[in-house]
Amino acid sequence: MSTAPSLRIFGFPVDIRPGFVMLLGLFVFLNPGEVGLWLAACVGLFTLIHELGHAFAARATGAQASIALDFLAGYASFQPTRALKRWERAGISVAGPAVQIGLGVIVLAALGTSPFDVDYIRSTAPTLAVWWAGPIIGLVNLLPILPLDGGNIVMSGLDAIIPGRARVAMIYFSIAVTSGAVVVLALGDHPIGPFFLIFPLLTQLQMLQHRKTQTALDQHGSWQRWAISAERDAWTTGKPGVFPPGMNVSPWFRAAELARMGKLDEASRLLTDDFTARQSANWMAPDAASPEELAALVGLLPQPLPTGNAYSEYVLATALVWLGQFDLAARYAADLYRRSPSTMPAVVVAQCAAALNDNELAVKWLQAAFVSGTNLDNLAEAIDQLPEFVRLRDHPEIAALRSELALTL
Repeated sequence: MSTAPSLRIFGFPVDIRPGFVMLLGLFVFLNPGEVGLWLAACVGLFTLIHELGHAFAARATGAQASIALDFLAGYASFQPTRALKRWERAGISVAGPAVQIGLGVIVLAALGTSPFDVDYIRSTAPTLAVWWAGPIIGLVNLLPILPLDGGNIVMSGLDAIIPGRARVAMIYFSIAVTSGAVVVLALGDHPIGPFFLIFPLLTQLQMLQHRKTQTALDQHGSWQRWAISAERDAWTTGKPGVFPPGMNVSPWFRAAELARMGKLDEASRLLTDDFTARQSANWMAPDAASPEELAALVGLLPQPLPTGNAYSEYVLATALVWLGQFDLAARYAADLYRRSPSTMPAVVVAQCAAALNDNELAVKWLQAAFVSGTNLDNLAEAIDQLPEFVRLRDHPEIAALRSELALTL
């Protein structure tokens, strides 16, 4: 369980994670004797100094910064308090390796050498450790690939040329370069080399997946609309669309596929079993299914209709409404509301009452939906958009309810 960092350095929260300690231990293990100890100490210290460079540069722009030290990487995250210019973002990226390299050169000078005197540097453990942890790792960080600082610097400049597309271009470029380096090292005389590149490559692939996810989210406007669109694709094309992370095609569509193959018993069992599911729903209602498909699927359910999972019951109630079975839908949704009072089952009952021309009962159920207070956004949308409520929108009590919703939301 993650907790807030208790260590603060120069006012910056610093989170030292177990992976970072493991990395330092790995240096000691792979380099027996004093070289390993010096490397572990210098890498630990210079990594912290590197991240402090980023953090101070971020603070200079007014951003709030924090530091995390983990396996093979340190992170200085920052939260801007205003829109940052490209050069400011580039400056934050440069600051870390610049401080790391600069301080490494100063320490080497204090030890009587320079970063170019490789023979002397290799002659003592302290100079070798400072050389690797300071100038060498600092320069590696300036390589123009993500997630290294050099990649972020190049991306800031590239954004001036291809605004909005620089990140995607850099992610693909970084994956290509890193994959090529892994192959070259694997075929060469450096068997351990690819191991250290696997982690940047995995990070790049995660960045690519996150970018695709964000692009899809931007296109649809919300996770819910995205999932609805993917479910609708399933019913209209026969092939589910790409769902948001954690979401899947509905059991109704999977049951329809089984039914089309003549596996009616399996389809019935799949639908029925969903009513016993304990986990939160990760699918959307089959609102793009044809009335014939819905009727056939409802016909596969046992009688009396199954109960258990509240979301599955709500979806079945709405399916009955779409099929025009208002009396059955009202009784089924009212029973769900009795056992688990919430907004949307009450909306279904109100919808059915309005469809059956019992306007006063519909008003009472809409008021009950408001009192339940579990989904007021969708209640407002239902009042505004469902055709069954057209005649009710001018009703004094519904007008008052809609005004109260406007103040609440």
